[in-house]
Amino acid sequence: MTFAFGDHELDIERRELRHGGVPVAIEPQVFDLLVHLIRNRDRVVSKDDLIETIWGGRIVSESAVTTRLNAARKAVGDTGAAQRLIRTVPRKGVRFVGEVIERTAPVAAERAVASQALALPDKPSIAVLPFANLSNDPEQEYLVDGIVEDIITALSRYPSLFVIARNSTFTYKGRPVNVNEVGRDLGVRYVLEGSLRKSGNRIRVTAQLVEAGTGNHLWAKRYDRDLADIFAVQDEITEAVTIAIAPAIAGAELHRAMRKPPESLDAWAAYQRGLWHLGQCTANDNGLAEGFFRQAMLFDPDFAGAHSGLAWALVFASATFQSQLQAETLRSAVAFARRAVALDGADAEARACLSGALLLGHGDYDGARAEAERALEISPNLASAHGELGRTLIFSGWPKQGLASVETSIRLDPRHPLLGLRLNQLACGFYLCRDYEAAIEAARRAVRDFPKQPLPYRWLASSLGQLGRVEEAKQVLDHLFALAPDFVGYWIHRRVAWHRPEDHVHMVEGLQKAGWDGPFVTTR
Repeated sequence: MTFAFGDHELDIERRELRHGGVPVAIEPQVFDLLVHLIRNRDRVVSKDDLIETIWGGRIVSESAVTTRLNAARKAVGDTGAAQRLIRTVPRKGVRFVGEVIERTAPVAAERAVASQALALPDKPSIAVLPFANLSNDPEQEYLVDGIVEDIITALSRYPSLFVIARNSTFTYKGRPVNVNEVGRDLGVRYVLEGSLRKSGNRIRVTAQLVEAGTGNHLWAKRYDRDLADIFAVQDEITEAVTIAIAPAIAGAELHRAMRKPPESLDAWAAYQRGLWHLGQCTANDNGLAEGFFRQAMLFDPDFAGAHSGLAWALVFASATFQSQLQAETLRSAVAFARRAVALDGADAEARACLSGALLLGHGDYDGARAEAERALEISPNLASAHGELGRTLIFSGWPKQGLASVETSIRLDPRHPLLGLRLNQLACGFYLCRDYEAAIEAARRAVRDFPKQPLPYRWLASSLGQLGRVEEAKQVLDHLFALAPDFVGYWIHRRVAWHRPEDHVHMVEGLQKAGWDGPFVTTR
């Protein structure tokens, strides 16, 4: 964009002021002031507005503002007496009053710039820009840079993200930036920017996630903290921002993929479609998810995410949506999960998937725990890895420790489409800890989220039975038998691979107290 007024041109792309085609010497801050006035020429710009935009909210003297305004007038051939272009409005501010023509770059130039843009990676990409220090305390520069560096490091541990390194993003430090240009120059779809302001012994950190191509704001948050322990504050804000960003990007990617017509899908978009259907937690959607994951594998046979996605779909097909466990289906799930890990051993999602497949497919507590722990070594904030570790601990005789991991998983991703399954794991964990009231609460939450999912009804009925609330328990059982009679027969009559014998007996004991008198088998 170029702004033309009189014999002058203000070239935003080149950050250049020209008079009659000849560049005019101008300080960067004066250039920014001039751009701000021209862009807001439809109104009077207040002194506070100028200070916030040009000086980043720092405290500056009246004379400093006046000096920059006079320098801007001089650069464009104006004076404080004439005020042909920059007019002072007493007690209100200043306004650019010259006639301005906006010119865009020629088509050929635009194509040349576009040809220089880096291609986007095949997975969501993000650049974390240096946060602005809005305090008048230069010491806070270390804190704000430390927060940004830690966020970059934390996001780099997410296997589903492509994160630009610090050395590249910090080249923008102290410069006014346009997120569209950053996205084009660094080849990223998302940009995180923010600021820090200190007041007394308090700091305020703001952060916002922007889609570079459109400028749409996807997420924003403000964090107010005491500076009692600067390193603790840095860690706390880093964790909070990182935990929030990953799901926000996942949601944006999902919506982007869902908007694509089927004929234009690529491996990543097909994978995202599969995740969406998987999250609907119905037998029909699970079948559709399986199809999309297979489609993604056809597009890219070496895409680890497609293999792990298919493994999850097969696990759910057998362990959740069929009337009985299908050994062959579970073996296939384990094979696809192993293939995902073989394709990318650093993919924490793939290792979390393998953990779940080993537990549900083989009742392999040691293998499942090892894979979940490896996933967390790679990506400490990965919700699915915490969830799989929790599930394994619950079913292998450590329910109290398992509950802590599942609760961490829910805190890290409280809106995950498969939240109902995590709530079912909570209900199971509380039941095995003999905290029946807590099990009832968790099971009821799961039932509210996924009323057609039969799994939590077992723990709800068993917990009510253990507490002697027989009438309530019978109503739950009646609903369960009507919802999935074949499913109930298999899951209650027989002990599944991942249930210890004593835990299965404990579950059936609660159901019998609830009024159920059917037979059951304690061996697999």
